[in-house]
Amino acid sequence: MSSAQPGLPLAGVRVLAIEQYGAGPFGSLHLADLGADVIKIETPDGGGDVGRAVLPWAESGDSLFFQSLNRNKRSLCLDLRNPAGRRVFEKLVSVSDAVYSSLRGDVPAKLGITYDALKHVNPRIVCCSLSGFGQTGPRRAQPGYDYMLQALAGWMSITGEPGAPPTKTGVSLVDFSGGVTAALALVAGVVGARDSGVGMDCDVSLYDVSIAMLNYLAAWHLNTGFIPKRTTHSAHPSLVPFQNYLAADTWIVIACPKEKFWRLLTIALGHPEWVDDPRYVSYATRYEHADELTADIEAVLATNTASEWLKILESHGVPCARVATVAEALADEQTIARDLIVEVEHPTWGTVRTVRTAARAGAGRQLNQRAPTVGEDTVEIMRELCNYGDEEHAQLRAAGAFGSVEQ
Repeated sequence: MSSAQPGLPLAGVRVLAIEQYGAGPFGSLHLADLGADVIKIETPDGGGDVGRAVLPWAESGDSLFFQSLNRNKRSLCLDLRNPAGRRVFEKLVSVSDAVYSSLRGDVPAKLGITYDALKHVNPRIVCCSLSGFGQTGPRRAQPGYDYMLQALAGWMSITGEPGAPPTKTGVSLVDFSGGVTAALALVAGVVGARDSGVGMDCDVSLYDVSIAMLNYLAAWHLNTGFIPKRTTHSAHPSLVPFQNYLAADTWIVIACPKEKFWRLLTIALGHPEWVDDPRYVSYATRYEHADELTADIEAVLATNTASEWLKILESHGVPCARVATVAEALADEQTIARDLIVEVEHPTWGTVRTVRTAARAGAGRQLNQRAPTVGEDTVEIMRELCNYGDEEHAQLRAAGAFGSVEQ
């Protein structure tokens, strides 16, 4: 089931992906959507990628969760611990640009999928590892998942309302950010290897990503001792006004990151005199009197519906947004205009609709393929990339290269 499409920016880049669940597949999904030939190497005796079994919509070794993360890839059943399977793997390494994995930090060395273990096969190979905690440090052998990393990195301590229990983000933000970071590292490695002729290791961890994303909050703390905390109605930690506000019927976000927006807001709300109020005259004074200003703004907003206020605010050029549901977001006219919904045909699920990756380069992919079944492309890949005929394939299968239940 070839997903090749000439003309895409990563056409001609081949990635062997030893990945599972969310973070790793999300990263390689970007590579596949941009044209790379992503070959998922799945363990044949374990049912393949664990994402295939994620409920509630899962059956026959497939799931909507899996479909959302593995579009435009090919699947190969291969037992990397079997000598015959290892020979096939190294044959593929010799004609590939990168080996991409999402395993525990100590596993790549054990599996022999590091640069030192593979450079004799292909000196240009890039070995990109995305793990929970990286390949060094005291936690390297520990599993790491999004929820855990949000806790360890302090995110949950600053998310939600003051006084509420620790709260995670509504989407798997560490997993997805980690996948994109790993994809970026892999592409950088491939560019470097093609220029120098020498490959490398890329050691990306979800822990590093979650700490790195503290960014300016970390800088404030490290240099001034600032302690980030939860803010009422998800208010910005320093800019006022910049938060959720309750109109007469539902919530809207109003953002004034520039003084000009603050002036426009006062006009839109019918209180231009606030511009000269000593309490609200600058960023600093508004920050100092944030509670008073919030109360003043909400008293005005309570007089009309969110829809009416959004019309007024938008007409005055004030940054604002309705707090939408997921259903509303997916049906938004901007979502449709940006062609963010991808449709593919699936033998079990019929027409499967998923969301497009956000990285745009060139004309973009026009032909999309559903995520593959376990090992669906094994024979094709063996013929295309390894030049194995039916007899050689049968011998490898008998030797256990593709597992005991490979089909």
